[in-house]
Amino acid sequence: MYSYKLYTGKEGRRTDYDAKYTASELAEMTTFQLRDICFREKLVEGFVNTLDRDQLISLILKFRGAEGRRLIRNYKNGGFERVERTLRKYLNQPLSGEGGIQAPARMVLYPGMRVDRKDGYRVTAGGILSESNVLLVNDQNELCGILNLIKDGDEPGSFCLAADQEAEIKRTLNRNYSLLFFREQDSDYLYKSYYEEEQLPPTQLYYYRIPVSELEIRELETTSAVLAIDFGTTNTTAGAYLDSNYIGNRSEADVLQERISLDAINYVSFADRSKKTEEWIELLPTVIAVKDCSDPEGIVYEYGFDALKTMRNSGYSSHATVMHGLKRWVNDYARKEEVTDASGNAAVVPRSELIRAYLLHVIATAEHQFKCRFKQLHISSPVKLKAQFLLMFRDILPEYIIENDRQLDEGMAVLFNTIADQIEKNSFLDGEAYKALVIDCGGGTTDLSSCEFRIEDGHISYQIDIHTAYENGDTNFGGNNITFRILQFMKIVFASYYRGGKGSADIDRLIDIPGNDIFRYVDEYGVKSVYSSFEAAYREAEEIIPTRFKLYENRTREEYMRVRNNFYFLWEMAEGMKKEFFHKTGVLRNRFQSEEEIGHESDLNITAIDRWYLSVMEDGQFKEVYQYPDVVFNIKEINHLIKADIYEIVRKFLDEFYRNGTLQDYSIIKLTGQSCRIDVFREALKEFVPGRSIEFKQKAADTGQVPELKLACLRGALRYISAHKAGSIEANIVHHAPVVPYSVTAFTHNRQERELIVCHQRLDRVHGHISRPADVGEVELFLKDSAGGLRHKYVYTSDAASYRAVLYEEIENEYGSHIPQEETDSIVNGEVKFFVFARNQHWGFHIVPVARRKEQLYIGQAAFFAFENDLSELDFFDGSK
Repeated sequence: MYSYKLYTGKEGRRTDYDAKYTASELAEMTTFQLRDICFREKLVEGFVNTLDRDQLISLILKFRGAEGRRLIRNYKNGGFERVERTLRKYLNQPLSGEGGIQAPARMVLYPGMRVDRKDGYRVTAGGILSESNVLLVNDQNELCGILNLIKDGDEPGSFCLAADQEAEIKRTLNRNYSLLFFREQDSDYLYKSYYEEEQLPPTQLYYYRIPVSELEIRELETTSAVLAIDFGTTNTTAGAYLDSNYIGNRSEADVLQERISLDAINYVSFADRSKKTEEWIELLPTVIAVKDCSDPEGIVYEYGFDALKTMRNSGYSSHATVMHGLKRWVNDYARKEEVTDASGNAAVVPRSELIRAYLLHVIATAEHQFKCRFKQLHISSPVKLKAQFLLMFRDILPEYIIENDRQLDEGMAVLFNTIADQIEKNSFLDGEAYKALVIDCGGGTTDLSSCEFRIEDGHISYQIDIHTAYENGDTNFGGNNITFRILQFMKIVFASYYRGGKGSADIDRLIDIPGNDIFRYVDEYGVKSVYSSFEAAYREAEEIIPTRFKLYENRTREEYMRVRNNFYFLWEMAEGMKKEFFHKTGVLRNRFQSEEEIGHESDLNITAIDRWYLSVMEDGQFKEVYQYPDVVFNIKEINHLIKADIYEIVRKFLDEFYRNGTLQDYSIIKLTGQSCRIDVFREALKEFVPGRSIEFKQKAADTGQVPELKLACLRGALRYISAHKAGSIEANIVHHAPVVPYSVTAFTHNRQERELIVCHQRLDRVHGHISRPADVGEVELFLKDSAGGLRHKYVYTSDAASYRAVLYEEIENEYGSHIPQEETDSIVNGEVKFFVFARNQHWGFHIVPVARRKEQLYIGQAAFFAFENDLSELDFFDGSK
C-alpha cells in the first residue's frame, strides 16, 4: 500500500545545528517563524521569554548569524567605471602562484545574457576562496567584465562563475584575458566601490590572476527555429526543435556536453532553488511575484520557483503580491491590478504587463539555454479560446511573430503525437479514418475535444486530413481541485491530531461508501452527496486550523497572516503529496520530517520540511505548534478521496456519447495533462469504454520530475512544426464549431423567460433575439449551465444617440445569416430587436441592436460577452475556501 507520513521520530537526529541566517533573510520572516527558529536551534531565551520581533532577530544573529554575500549583480549607473578607477589605483598586490585555483580554459560570453550554473563554468579552489566578485581583465588590466563566484553544491572549494543579465561585458583591442580572484575583504571593497559614489579610503587589492586560454565575446544570432510555449494554468513548459543549422556559430561545448541536442526537440529547463541543491526542471510554475515596485516604470518581478520560494521564506505573510493562474485572464487581460512589494510600495499595472513579463522570462531562459535569439513563437491555447489567446499574445508581444497558420490548439497538439507515432511506426492503414476523443485535465480546467483524421502515404509527403471540434469542458475542475481535496483531508486529519484524536479522521467514515460502489452512488445521488460528511468535517476543522483568511481581513494583522500562512503551507504540502503519489512510480509510502531528522525505511519516501508553520486555535487564541504530527497518509485513502470527483468529470463528458451510442465509433481515447496520470481516470473511463484504445502513457521509465503527459502538448506542437518545415507532411486541419455547454436567456416585458441561445448546440448555429421599446436603457441577459443553474448576469447598455441609419444590405454584409432579413422586416416603428448570436472564432456571444424609426432601420453599438470572464472561474487562492 502506498502511504504518506508526517514523521516525528527522534532517532538519527543531528546534534550539530549549523544553520546560519543573514539579517536580510530574518527581516522577511514573521515573529512566528523567528520563534520557530529559536525553538529548532534551541535558543531558549527566544521561546521562553516574550521577545519582540527586533529582539528575536538580534538574538538569532548573535548565535546563528551569517554575513550576507556582497556580490555585484544589479546594475548601477557609473559602477563599472568606479571599479575601473579602483583597479588603476590599487591593483598592485598579486599573490604568488595560482593558489590551487582551476578555472575554465575556454569561455564564451554574450552581452545582455546572464551566466549561471547551466553554463558549466566551474572553478575549484581548495579552501582559499569564498563566494566573491571576480573581474575579467586583459593584459593591460583593463576591466572587461564583472562576474560572481558562487557555490556549486555542498562540496568544499567547488564554485561556478555567474553574472546577471545586466552585467556589462566590454570588448577591448587586447584579447589576452585573465580572471582575477580576490580575498573576501578585497571583494567587499570592490562591491562598495561599485555601489557607493562616495570616495573610499585607500587600500591594497590582493589577487590571484588565472589566464583564460580562450575567451570569446559574441552577439546572439537570431534563429529561424520556432520557440513553442505551453502556457498552462499551473505550470508552463517551453522548447524548440533545433536542427544543425539553427544558428551559424553555435556553441560546440553545449553540444558536446549534451546541453543542446541537434536535430531533436530540446526542452527549456528552469532553476528550482527551493531546495538545498539547485535542480533544473523542464517546467516553470505559472506564478509571478512583485519583488520591487518602488519605481512603477521599472517593476522587478520574480517568477515560478523563485516567486514560490520567496513566499515560503516569508512564511506566506509578506506584503508582496503573488499572482497565480495568469492564463485565466485571457478574456479580461486589460484590467489593471494594484500590486505591492515586501516593503509596502504600491503600483498599478495592467494584467497584460504581468503576462508579458512572465512570458518574456520564459523566452529569455530559452535564449540563454540555446544561445540564440528567437523571433517566432508558437503558444498553444485551448481550442475554444484559440482566437482570444492569439489576439492577446499578439497584443502583448508585438515584437514577436506569433504562429497562426501552423498554430495547434492544446488538444490537437496532443493528438498529433499519436499521429506522428503512427507514421514513425508505420502502424496506420493508408486512407483509413480514425476517430479520437481527447480529455485534457489541466491545472484549472478540463476539456473534451473530438477528432477524425486520415493519413495517406502520398507521392512526396504524408497527406493528413484532420477534422476537430470542442465537445465539452469544465472551467471549475482541474489538478488544483485534486490538490484542494487533499488539503481538506490533511486539515481534517491534523485538526483531529491536535485536539488529541477527538473527531473522526478516518477516510472510510468521512466518505462512508465502499470504493466499488462510488461510481454507482454518483450516478444515483450525485457527487455532492458523496462528500456531505466530508465537507461537514472540513467545516469543523476550520475551528481548529483556520485557513479561510478572507474572513480575517477585518481582524488583526497577526491573525490574518497566521490564517493565510495556514492555507498556503497546507496547499504546498498537499501539492507535494499529490506529486509523490501520482507523478512518481514505485513510491510505497511517504512522510514529512524536518531536515535535521534522518531515518530510512525501505518502503518509505521521505519529504523534508525545513520549518513547521501551522497555527492552531485553542480556547479562542492562536497557538504555535512546532511538533510534526505523527500521521500516515496512504494512497488507498487518497484514491478513495478523489474517486467521486474524477468519475463525475468523466461521466459529464462521456455520458451523452455513451447513451446515444456514438462512443463506440471512437477508436482512440486520449488522456493528457498532469492529472490524468492518476489511475482513477483510467478506472472511470472503463465504465464507459471497456476494451477501447485508451492512450494513457504512464511508463515505468517515466520517473523524471516532469511527467510525459505534461510535455505531450509541447512535443506534439514541435513535431508538427518540424515535420511541416521539413515537408514530410501536408496537413489539412478543419476546425468545426464547438459545442456550447451554456444557454443564454432574457425576460420579456411580462416576465416570460425566452431562450436566445440553446444549450449543447454548435457555436455557429446559435442565435436568437429579444425586443424592447426603442428608448430602452439596458437589457439583462442570463448565462445558464446545462443543468439550468445561473452562471452569470450580463447587462447591455443601450445608447439611443449612438444608433446610425443603415440599409439591410449593410447588416447582411457584416452579420450574414445571424440577422435574417425577415426578422428585421418585422421590426415596427419604436421597437428595437437585440440579436444575440455566436461566431465560430469567439467563445462567447455577440449582441447587436437593430431598431426602426419612421420606417428607417437603425443599428446600435455591437458588444461581445465572453462565456467565462476568467478561463477558470474557481479561484482556490482567494481565501474563501
